[in-house]
Amino acid sequence: MGARISITHGDITTFRVDAIVNAANTSLLGGSGVDGAIHWAAGPELLAECRTLHGCETGDAKITKGYRLPARYVIHTVGPVWHDGTRCESELLRSCYLNSFLLARVNDLKSIAFPAISCGVYGYPLLKATRIALSVARAEAEADYLERIIFVPFNAEALRIYREVADEMGIAVA
Repeated sequence: MGARISITHGDITTFRVDAIVNAANTSLLGGSGVDGAIHWAAGPELLAECRTLHGCETGDAKITKGYRLPARYVIHTVGPVWHDGTRCESELLRSCYLNSFLLARVNDLKSIAFPAISCGVYGYPLLKATRIALSVARAEAEADYLERIIFVPFNAEALRIYREVADEMGIAVA
């Protein structure tokens, strides 16, 4: 049957899902934007666990408990900084999504919520990033281990772009 894909605006730290994805930096020790919000909402235990992980490479992902979040887990992934598209940015971003989904699969998670990875301070063009995110999600939704995939873009304009891209790609959005 496959997972339902939905696109909604909101505060990702409030979602009751098995895992939320954190657009982290390589240290995993918190930062600005979504990363800072997740660390703040989860509490100091998240930072303590992240210290034991010894960072994360760009394109990779690591999982921690969710602590004070309604989500049971946080999947931390490090997206690429956008330069000009010639430094493997698209492959690295695709890897962020694939590795996040892999962690969801091996941890038997049924629901996952994603922010717009790399589209904030890392400067990845939103339209390009959305196409990558939704193409990976469409394939993973068919794999039958997830029930819900939620995309949580950061503002109304990003929400509109996600929905338009989903429509262009023929992805039914719940």
